[in-house]
Amino acid sequence: MANLTLTASNQVLNWLFGNAATAPDGDLQVALVTANGSASAAGTEVVGGSYARQTITVASASGGATSNASDIVFEAMPACTVVGVEVWDSADTPVRFWFGELDEPRTVIAGDDLRFTAGELDFTLS
Repeated sequence: MANLTLTASNQVLNWLFGNAATAPDGDLQVALVTANGSASAAGTEVVGGSYARQTITVASASGGATSNASDIVFEAMPACTVVGVEVWDSADTPVRFWFGELDEPRTVIAGDDLRFTAGELDFTLS
């Protein structure tokens, strides 16, 4: 998954070229989507059940890549098919930084948990 949003791309370029210091506001959170977004538009986020965005921590980057450092569990999901994930900060007005399609969509039955094991969500820049 290697998709920066336009907001994140601008922040990275501004940081790289010394135009601004930048960092997400608050913890980063994973959102699940039933329709993928694009660099400029968010996807259709899951709603219902006990669904809530989950905090993500990542390992130190190496070779231009990193992944989730621990399991991410979405408990008591609504019935849906998850096709992608997005990464948002947890500001009062959240900002979307990353988006990507899952290798395989995951269909969830109402009340089931959806788990991404440590290392399953890959983030690369090249």
